[in-house]
Amino acid sequence: MDLPVDEWKSYVFRKWSLLPKSIQDAVSTADTLRDLFLHSSSLLQPEDEMFLKSLSGGYLVGKDPNAPPFYREEGNKKFQKKDYTGATVLYSKGISHARPHTADISLCYANRSAALFYLDEYEMCLKDITRAQMHGYPESLQPKVTLRKVECLVTLGRLQEAGQTIRDLESSFAAKPTLAAAQFQILQRNLCRLKMKVKERENLTATFPEVVTKVFEDMDLREENEQIASASSSVGLRVDPLRGRYLIATKDILPGELLVKEDAFVSVLNPGERPPLHHGLESKWDTRVTNGDLYCHRCLKHTLAMVPCDGCSYAKYCSHECMQQAWDLYHNIECPLGGLLLALGVFCHVALRSTLLARFEDAGKVLKKLCGEISNKGMCSPESENLIQMLSSDVGGESEKNGKGVKTPVPGCDINGKYENNYNAVFHLLPHTENHSPEYKFLCALSVSALCKQLEAADSSKPEAAVPPVLCSELNVWGVAMLKQMLQLQCNAQAITTIQQTALSGSKENNITDSRLVRLATGIFPVVSLLNHSCSPNTSMSFVSTVATIRASEKIGKGQEILHCYGPHHSRMGVADRQQKLRSQYFFDCGCPACQKEKHRAAVGPRWEAFCCSRCGAVLQGGDVLSCGSTSCTESVSREHLVSRLQDLRQRVGSARNLLSNGQLEQAIQLLLVYRHDAENFLSAEHSMVGEMEDALAQAYAALGDWQKSATHLQKSLRVVEVQHGPASVEMGHELFKLAQLFFNGFAMAEALHTVQRAEKVLMVHYGPCSDEIQELQKMKSCLMDSPPFSLGPSV
Repeated sequence: MDLPVDEWKSYVFRKWSLLPKSIQDAVSTADTLRDLFLHSSSLLQPEDEMFLKSLSGGYLVGKDPNAPPFYREEGNKKFQKKDYTGATVLYSKGISHARPHTADISLCYANRSAALFYLDEYEMCLKDITRAQMHGYPESLQPKVTLRKVECLVTLGRLQEAGQTIRDLESSFAAKPTLAAAQFQILQRNLCRLKMKVKERENLTATFPEVVTKVFEDMDLREENEQIASASSSVGLRVDPLRGRYLIATKDILPGELLVKEDAFVSVLNPGERPPLHHGLESKWDTRVTNGDLYCHRCLKHTLAMVPCDGCSYAKYCSHECMQQAWDLYHNIECPLGGLLLALGVFCHVALRSTLLARFEDAGKVLKKLCGEISNKGMCSPESENLIQMLSSDVGGESEKNGKGVKTPVPGCDINGKYENNYNAVFHLLPHTENHSPEYKFLCALSVSALCKQLEAADSSKPEAAVPPVLCSELNVWGVAMLKQMLQLQCNAQAITTIQQTALSGSKENNITDSRLVRLATGIFPVVSLLNHSCSPNTSMSFVSTVATIRASEKIGKGQEILHCYGPHHSRMGVADRQQKLRSQYFFDCGCPACQKEKHRAAVGPRWEAFCCSRCGAVLQGGDVLSCGSTSCTESVSREHLVSRLQDLRQRVGSARNLLSNGQLEQAIQLLLVYRHDAENFLSAEHSMVGEMEDALAQAYAALGDWQKSATHLQKSLRVVEVQHGPASVEMGHELFKLAQLFFNGFAMAEALHTVQRAEKVLMVHYGPCSDEIQELQKMKSCLMDSPPFSLGPSV
């Protein structure tokens, strides 16, 4: 959650309402962020801190020696059911709660290595075997993991290491015979077969490094911008009093061209919906899977083999190297504050981590900037007041060519006019202090004040976790900086997303996957923040770990503004809802072409939300009472009645989807077919609810292996997606990817090749050639081109 937990928000808002009006006015009208912070900090009482401490204590972020046996047992249950991924996550939970160099952590690592082995994750399996041995894995069980190690080494082609391990085993068995010798004999019989298999794999993967190199070469900017870090040379920076800073195309840009590739200045993993866990076995040791169990807390890399922090059970990493880097940069300060940071929310956590990272950019210079600028009244005023005297053309543009110096630099640029991904750029993002409500500013200020109190307490009571001197000596100044950054985040936080692919119900063996966009973390990207909003943008954003990539989604002409969607997209939200969302969160009225077009359009509504006439099927129009659009029909009906029917239909479809998830496929299909027939009487054929039912039917038939029927229903769903999102949208690309899989599995070769090419064309624009889906599509295309009738070789 971005903001603090509801209990703390309610508590602070109640405290605000009880303050005398004179104090409320003093906080509301504070001239500077410093005054706002100091006023609010003085109002923080011991009872406030105690209440917040009780809330943060509900999060179990410490080590619990009783948890590892529980998670190991639960993991064993999953393992026995051959749910190796589920088992891996539960073993990881046990590892995160175990202390280093204990039997508990070594057993959990060893068990996880077994699950990883069955998932064909041999490198990770080997690392877990090493970790188990490093933490004191029992000697009596060593032969078991050593045999597993040999299997991995042989499969990976590391035959010399495998041979040495076998010889060591033979020596051990000769000196001390064990029951494991029988298993060793089985391994010997399979050794020849495995060696041949390794040789075959070596031949197949001989050209792999070249392919990987090409992929990552494409991920790099072809020609970097000299004035804007992380941007291509096709991008220029402009600034004016009305639009602020923005980016334009300095030359014609083609669809799919990479414009920005920027690593987050700071990112914090989104914990998801994690209500505080209280006492009781079932709630205390949670078996739910969250993003924190699957993604590295530093680099956001997906991994099943988490390495936990030695001091807490919450922070987990993809490797020891990531763990150490996080510890050195910020986690040594955050570790004892884990529960508090979860209670105060992601925005507060991002604000703290930003200041901790700022220490590594010449802390003295940063501190001087904070002391000198954070108290300026101008820092709280709209940027437009200051921009009139600033650069009115692109950085490095005509003024520079004519030898005219820039009198006042663009906010966030250095003295040479370069805009970089650093704390200076982050510091100059607008906090919009004048737009936030007094209650919201008080919530942020009191939360930051409470965090600063805990930092002071950590400094005085725990020297090993002390606040660094540069932070401790001027904690109030850093507190003001954190407050500014917390206020910035409502407009400047970027949701870092990832595509999660899951097998459709019942289709694991058939390799049919569904894709969904998941919010993974919250980050700050100074260069991305320069992009202005459009409800119909000309760019597409995607992420690889903490790196954001912005690609042109359509042709952008020279001099045209490069635009990004802040969330309210015209294909997902009506104009009134978009305007309200942008006004309340970003404090502006959108005047993009999509909004202008919809404002002047007749009140029919989007086609994917349209109701139709039960008599003639024409689209209904109107306000509270809808009338048939056909001149030969006089049918009319109340909108309230149709909305009620739609809500009822949505609930029934949800129930059918639950049956589908539980494997009751035939029953789900029967109900969905009935509901689809009912929908035809009042919903347009392009209504999003119709598309959802067709998609569910496609999933059900795919799970039954009826590829033809599945493809037929998915094609109907695809038409709805195209109407709503457009033929070149990323949503369309994902649906085409699913359809290609269906045709491929159903041996409809011509249809499969055609759909693969369509999907590849769409997704390449949004992701480039590096995404998993593009790689999978290319594999399918290669297979299809090598198969009759597409083979280019001679006929037999």
